[in-house]
This record gives sequence, structure tokens and C-alpha cells, in this order.
Amino acid sequence: MPLRWWAALLAVGATVLLATAVAIPLWAAVLVTAVLVGGLGAMLASYGSARLRLRDGVLVAGRAHIPVSLLALPESLDAERTRSVAGPDADARAYLLLRPYLPRAVRVEVRDPHDPAPYWLLSTRRPDELAGALRRVLED
Repeated sequence: MPLRWWAALLAVGATVLLATAVAIPLWAAVLVTAVLVGGLGAMLASYGSARLRLRDGVLVAGRAHIPVSLLALPESLDAERTRSVAGPDADARAYLLLRPYLPRAVRVEVRDPHDPAPYWLLSTRRPDELAGALRRVLED
């Protein structure tokens, strides 16, 4: 997660603490703030914990996985093309693992006729490395 999101969480926490401390006892305000910030922090950490892995011929993206043998060659996308493929040119059936703070992605077609997703679109900090690793596995 970007540092600015954690800073915003702290700002929300400070605001909640100040707003509640004038209306309820300080110990209760601290408790309410701790529960709220803890819950929101857990949500942020969970949201940012999605991982992309290529292991034993299987691409794992978050909770989803697919054998690489069912994929076509990947395409590493720049920020503009990622916005286009995730927006106006998107297919509603596609599997998306997008994080708004990562501007680039990898698009890979699914060749399995039984899979309803025509492609996977995966945002990553290193799309060229992911696409290269997928290509190497597919070419072997």
C-alpha cells in the first residue's frame, strides 16, 4: 500500500479521536478510535496483500490460480494501455486483480474454452518481469 494511504488512515484516526473526545470520556474515545483505526488498517493491509506468483507451472493472482498451459503469451501494458483495457475496452467477464496505486499491468489471454474469463488483467510493479517469466514458462 502507498505510504500516503497509511498517512490518511492516521489523519482519520486523529480526527475521530478529537471529535469523540469532546463528547465522551477520553478512555472511550481512545477505545473507539483504536477499534476504528485497527479495523481500517486491517482492511488496507488485506487489500494490499494480494500477491502474484508463478509456481510449478501455475499462475497465482490473489486467490485465483490457473495453469500456465491454459494461457496465451502475455502482454506487458504501459499506464495508458492499462487504463484503456481496465476501462473503456474492458470485458466484464475478465479476471481483474487491479490496484489503483499501480499504473501498469500484464494482460494474458485465457485459452481454456471452459473458462468464462477471456483474459486476466493483473496490475504489478514489475509487469515486464512477470510477462517475461510467463513467456519463459510457456516457451519451455
